Parts: sequence; structure tokens; C-alpha cells
Amino acid sequence: MKKTELSLATDNAIFLNGVKLDLLAAGCYGVGNGKIGCHDMEQPWRFDPMSSLSDFKTDSHNAHAQPDGTYHYHGSPVALFDSENAIVSPVIGFAADGFPIFGSYFDDNGTVRKAKSSYKLKEGDRQEVKGINPGGIYDGTYRDDYEYVAELGDLDECNGMTINGVYGYFVTDSYPWVMGCFKGTPDSSFNKQKPKN
Repeated sequence: MKKTELSLATDNAIFLNGVKLDLLAAGCYGVGNGKIGCHDMEQPWRFDPMSSLSDFKTDSHNAHAQPDGTYHYHGSPVALFDSENAIVSPVIGFAADGFPIFGSYFDDNGTVRKAKSSYKLKEGDRQEVKGINPGGIYDGTYRDDYEYVAELGDLDECNGMTINGVYGYFVTDSYPWVMGCFKGTPDSSFNKQKPKN
């Protein structure tokens, strides 16, 4: 399978309650008016909307409304699976590439436990990327504050794994929250529609 990077042009997934997943913020350090206006996917220092330091303000379900009123998740849709008890999580949605999304829990050889992300915060002070440096330490404000470390956790760089022959993404308590990339190719039906004038 060929991985595909997440994009602002594509909705990431749809959950079984009909609410979409839109992990990326259209905001980067030093671009646009405040935390909006960053539509260039190559622009570094994109804010992570789930960071308490980014001021994107999600509700208790890790979601909020877009300027057009569309409600969408940036992280764990907590009402769609049991996040308190060690119960194997069901399919709670489907990504744009067709793979299922599970809650946090899986059966690890008879032990039910939460899946662990393989991303970690980088260490030290932020470094310049493409001539831009917001300064400070890597603290999770930006997506670029994280790095993937193979086998650090249970999940691959897209935040998924294969269990019983089925690949799927898992909701995690830390970055990238649901998906880090697409394991496959997103279906064009998930392309965002441009607003009509």
C-alpha cells in the first residue's frame, strides 16, 4: 500500500454518527490573520488543533464548528466508544481511503489495552524550517513538534495496525490522535467542495 499525506482539500474520515474528521488546521505560525489562512500544505509549523496551547478550542468531544457551521472532530470522538473500560473498541468510522477507524482498545494476545501512538515530541528547541522558526521548545503546539519513531508504540506512521488480517486506524490519547496519514488513496468523494458564490 502507498501512503498518502493528509490534506486540507480532503475530509479525513466520516464517523458512524455522520460527523466528519478534519485533523488539520488551516493555520500556521506567521501566515495569514492569526491562526487561519495557511492553505499551503508545504508550509511548516501548522498548528495542532488538539494542543491546549494552540487556542483552537475544541469542545468536550474534541470537535468544533468550522466558519460555515459544519461540526467536525479534530481528535477522539469520545461518545462513540467506551473510553473508560478495557473493552475491545468497535469500528467507529471509516477513513477516506476506506480503512476502518477503531476506538482506542484492542486485544493484545488476551489483554485488552489502549493502542499506543509511535509519535513523540522532539527534544530541545525548535529549529528553523524553510526560513521560519516560531522559537521556543517543542511542546506540541505545532504538528512539526512531533516525530515518528518506528515501533515506539503499537501503531505505524498513519496511526494504524493490522489485527486478524484487517488494517485499521486507532484513536489514541496523544498525537496524531486518529490518523497521521492515509495508508491508501482517499476516494474523491471525500474531496472538500469549494464554497459557491
